[in-house]
Amino acid sequence: MSDATPPVSEEQIFSVDTLLKYMGNDDKALAVVSKIVRDACAPGLAPMQQAAEALREERYTDAGKTLHSLRGSIGTLGAKRLVSASLKLEQAIAERHLDQVPSLFTALESEYRLVLQSADTWLQRSAPQSGSAGQP
Repeated sequence: MSDATPPVSEEQIFSVDTLLKYMGNDDKALAVVSKIVRDACAPGLAPMQQAAEALREERYTDAGKTLHSLRGSIGTLGAKRLVSASLKLEQAIAERHLDQVPSLFTALESEYRLVLQSADTWLQRSAPQSGSAGQP
């Protein structure tokens, strides 16, 4: 398997390790970071749907703003691949390279789905479970 592509690690997609360290790497930090992750991921795919609608309606500035906000909120979660994909799409929109937008949008949406899945996995594994006593 030396020629095989290594599996994508969660750290490339999503990692709050640095954020936890900056906040003290204790139970309080874990609680705060868990809330940040929940809040950042709460909108689900809505930002992508809003950006897609804005693009369909040729509201390119609105699409760019939506994507910029998404990048900012999700970027705090160590989602470097998403940040890169978003920047490429935002730049293509800003420069009106509209022929590039569909493939870049698809790439960003794929990265965003991976971040949401990874964040959910991290929350289930690591986050304090408020109000779920007795659940496995």
